[in-house]
Amino acid sequence: MNHNFKKYIIFWLSQSVSQLGSAMTSFALILWAYTQSHSAMTVSLMSFCNYVPYVLVSLVAGAFVDRHGKKQIMLVSDSVAAMSSAVILALHLSDGLQIWNIYLINAVIGFMNAFQGPASAVAVGRMVPEEKLANVSGMNSFSGNLVAVLSPVLASSLFALGGLQVILLIDLGSFVIAFLVLLLLIRIPERMDGGGGKKPSVLKGCIEGFAFLKKNKGILMVVLTMALINFFSRLTYENILSPMILARSGNDSVALGIVNAAMGIAGILGGILVSLGKFSRNHVKMIYISAGMSFLLGDLLMGAGRDVVWWMVAGVAASLPIPFINAGQNVILYQKVPGEMQGRVFAVRNALQYSTIPVGILLGGILADYVFEPFMRQKNAVTGLLCLIVGEGAGSGMAVMFLCTGILGALISFLFYRNKELRSLNEV
Repeated sequence: MNHNFKKYIIFWLSQSVSQLGSAMTSFALILWAYTQSHSAMTVSLMSFCNYVPYVLVSLVAGAFVDRHGKKQIMLVSDSVAAMSSAVILALHLSDGLQIWNIYLINAVIGFMNAFQGPASAVAVGRMVPEEKLANVSGMNSFSGNLVAVLSPVLASSLFALGGLQVILLIDLGSFVIAFLVLLLLIRIPERMDGGGGKKPSVLKGCIEGFAFLKKNKGILMVVLTMALINFFSRLTYENILSPMILARSGNDSVALGIVNAAMGIAGILGGILVSLGKFSRNHVKMIYISAGMSFLLGDLLMGAGRDVVWWMVAGVAASLPIPFINAGQNVILYQKVPGEMQGRVFAVRNALQYSTIPVGILLGGILADYVFEPFMRQKNAVTGLLCLIVGEGAGSGMAVMFLCTGILGALISFLFYRNKELRSLNEV
């Protein structure tokens, strides 16, 4: 086994521990915020404040990443995230924590993630042999979904037993583990592959990243279509899912935790299949057919479901294909983007691909609270028909939103799969 790949496994394990702590904090903050306001918009704004600075800063972060040490960038980013958790802890212990504090801190974390994301992506490309890239994507999906399984269960239990402060302390402890492993054990090659020239300025690097995507239309098409998929995904699944289940289950945080756990288990299975090499060599097909099936089955079943069992089935249908989407995109990018350009291209990719996320998050909260929920409280022929599908009462409007994203997301995924520019990416 390649020495750097062994080091990557150590790095991956330590980062997974840190991700578990962070995910527990995020879940606990959702519970805390929703119990304070009982508003889907409140939860939406938490994510919105995280993504807006992330998208804006990503436009210039790529050149900065290419010019500076990837390890140092990740250490600083992780440290800022840990200090943010410490601030939340201090405010909570002093009974001074307010929802706007979380908005502000999420904005700071989003700013730092704009640098941490491309730095980590480049580091993976330099530590991992090319033939292992798809497997690493599967490993990341496995750990990410294992975190998704454990974090809601652990966070719900600890939130009930010890409150928010216990979860924040665990988060800080997990950061210490990841920080020390990265600082003391991991070396990331800082070469400029194939290049010895002058490193790009921040503005020039941004322009070069856009120019590369414009020239490589197939990759640009992947980025733009993934932006559309991200929009529909954030409009419902990763935005109003928690408020909908809480509203339809009588604020049952255990039910929410079970559904999140089912989604995580399905993601783990998908990650295992990808990491073992059980995936299509047609990477474009793997991306778009997987995305279409996730929308078609996951969203429609989630909207029509009325109890924990059906929500679990929907979560499995939605989550199982996601590791295949991520692996297909990652392999295409690492194969097609030169090493010396990866920081710039990945950062611009992030800015474009994730630019629709804050729009989807904000629009999802607005549509849930001010359009679909009030609409489903009306009595007419349309709402009567919809009630036969999704049921009545609080959360039924959000359930209808899932029906809409399921149909639209699936149509977009299947239609773009037929695009010639995308299909050309399978040519080596």
